[in-house]
Amino acid sequence: MIKLIAIGKTDNVQLQDLINEYSNRLKHYVRFELEIIPDIKTAKNLSETQQKEKEGGFILKKLTSSDVLILLDENGKQFTSIEFSSYLQKKMNSGIKQLVLAIGGPYGFSNEVYAKAQGKISLSKMTFSHQMVRLFVVEQLYRSFTILKNEPYHHR
Repeated sequence: MIKLIAIGKTDNVQLQDLINEYSNRLKHYVRFELEIIPDIKTAKNLSETQQKEKEGGFILKKLTSSDVLILLDENGKQFTSIEFSSYLQKKMNSGIKQLVLAIGGPYGFSNEVYAKAQGKISLSKMTFSHQMVRLFVVEQLYRSFTILKNEPYHHR
């Protein structure tokens, strides 16, 4: 099982349609769930640290003790698509019940979330909107499984 946790809803309909498209494709290979944590209503009244701590609390509540948490973080390890598929294969073969990928809020993650995480992945040195990151992660997960199954999607 792979779960993607993200803060805040996607308000762009076209992006949401693409996220849904790749989520549905991905479900042919693995149990997949996208869980959205609503934006904090009082975020304007909070400092960056307070916002990260509040969001972090919500993320941590979504985890079980056996989950393996990997953060989407600008300081994480970068992979090619083929390297990422190998990384996923190793994680899945290690006997974990659920791999959880998390996309933080606009300021990243709290110290508590970093402490719980068992890895960090960076999609790029560039900065993307959190909504775009969701699409990129789901598409790369799908691409990884097509690579592992030797299907032609990766070379289109």
